[in-house]
Amino acid sequence: MKTRIFTAVLALFICRGLGFAVSRTSSFRFLQKPGPYPVGLKVVDQYDRSRTYPASPKDPSKSSIDENARPLQTLIWYPSLKSTGEPMTVGYYTQLANTEIHFNAPNEKENRWRSLLKTSLEIPLWAERDAKPAKGHYPILIYAPSDSSVSWENADLCEYLASHGYVVLASPSIGVSTRDMTDDLDGINAQARDISFLITYAMSLPDTDLSEVAVVSWSWAGISSLFAAARDSRIDALVEMDGSMRYYPGLVKRAGDVHPGQMTIPLLCFTRNVSLEDLENDDVPPADKDGPNVLNAWIDGDLLNVNMLGMAHPEFSSMFQRRENAQRFAENQVADYGREDANTSYAWVALYTLNFLDAYLKHDGSAKAFLEKTPAENGVPKHFVGIKFNHAQKRSDANSR
Repeated sequence: MKTRIFTAVLALFICRGLGFAVSRTSSFRFLQKPGPYPVGLKVVDQYDRSRTYPASPKDPSKSSIDENARPLQTLIWYPSLKSTGEPMTVGYYTQLANTEIHFNAPNEKENRWRSLLKTSLEIPLWAERDAKPAKGHYPILIYAPSDSSVSWENADLCEYLASHGYVVLASPSIGVSTRDMTDDLDGINAQARDISFLITYAMSLPDTDLSEVAVVSWSWAGISSLFAAARDSRIDALVEMDGSMRYYPGLVKRAGDVHPGQMTIPLLCFTRNVSLEDLENDDVPPADKDGPNVLNAWIDGDLLNVNMLGMAHPEFSSMFQRRENAQRFAENQVADYGREDANTSYAWVALYTLNFLDAYLKHDGSAKAFLEKTPAENGVPKHFVGIKFNHAQKRSDANSR
């Protein structure tokens, strides 16, 4: 099932990554400016002991109490105090993949990210490792990464949101019993439970606002975050970046307990232009695609649909953009939107995400007004964004989510 729209892109990039040419059309640049807070980053190696995961007999990191427990290397970006320490670089982030499963047994041989990002390793980002947290309590965001991907695939976005007063947590996308995610209900359910596990952990942190929680996801994780929101009443809002729930409604229907027509939380859904021919000619089982359209069913919660007209699927991830050379960019290119257009599009994704979260988690009136405006009124260049805002219908069903 790895030939799906999302996982095929991921597999193509990983399998061919070692042979990437160094030449590029231009490097990825995150165009948004940081918010009022410096950003700290903590890495917490923890286990979900309520679930099993096959332990390696050569892994010294697992004591008897942790043997066979599910590992969740957890990244936490948070508002911090100003410091003169060294910021994280792309290279520092790639090193985290060495220990994301076996915490005390680094495995550099299977870490392909260092080669995939070899031309970007020295690029500094914003976060400082273990910086002192700023005083206050901040809304909780869970970032759910794409199929089999690393937790820091969108480090730029996570740092950006933390700089604006959010605590952001993420863990890798892994299957029930394998490092690779499985593209089925078991895999989706596993990641949905990871999301809830991280929420529970976030609520134990001293700088979090327990009453405000949202999940931000890209690609395959979009369907996992939907499942999590349907089952976990602590989730107050969803942000989906070209999420799989749009493409595989059959899997949503087969879950049995996930009903988009009953969801009452707000949803920001970034979409891209995909032809019907592309969807018809893949080899996804028809049962996975046969079901009610999730976005059309979302009538009891606010739905902001932001169509990114020139974005290819990989461009919703900053790290995927950094590893894309000229040839790969051309293969995924939408019409004549160039490399700088991809930077511009990603920056608007970040800004709309921030305003959506500010509007619904911080109840900021100016952010809500931003969402209500046309793209032109917000200064978006022509031919980049299409907006459709559907306000929730009122219903009296007390059991709706």
